[in-house]
Amino acid sequence: QVQLVESGGGLVQAGGSLRLSCTAYGSIFNIAAMSWYRQAPGKQRDLVAAILSGHDTEYADDVKDRFTISRDSAGKTVFLQMNSLKAEDTAVYYCGVRGLDYSKRTFALWGQGTQVTVSS
Repeated sequence: QVQLVESGGGLVQAGGSLRLSCTAYGSIFNIAAMSWYRQAPGKQRDLVAAILSGHDTEYADDVKDRFTISRDSAGKTVFLQMNSLKAEDTAVYYCGVRGLDYSKRTFALWGQGTQVTVSS
């Protein structure tokens, strides 16, 4: 069984920074991709950034040059460094992880979500 644990959300003033982290625990054979999504009230959940096993990255246009996604050397923790935060970045942020467990079954999981609030 695989579980995800997120941390790092909070309240910050516009222009400030926050760092989110998400760690995958359990019977993990391989992680193919780790990503961050966000969902504002009344809106759909949208991709913010993703990082693949080969360290290729992808970003939403509105966070490029402000946010950076990275993984630790063990490959089981993903970070989202968010700089120059804006009020419109306010949302619940979810990490998403896809991979294989030791039974070679695929898994695709969401973290519990962490609130990011940017005051203007």
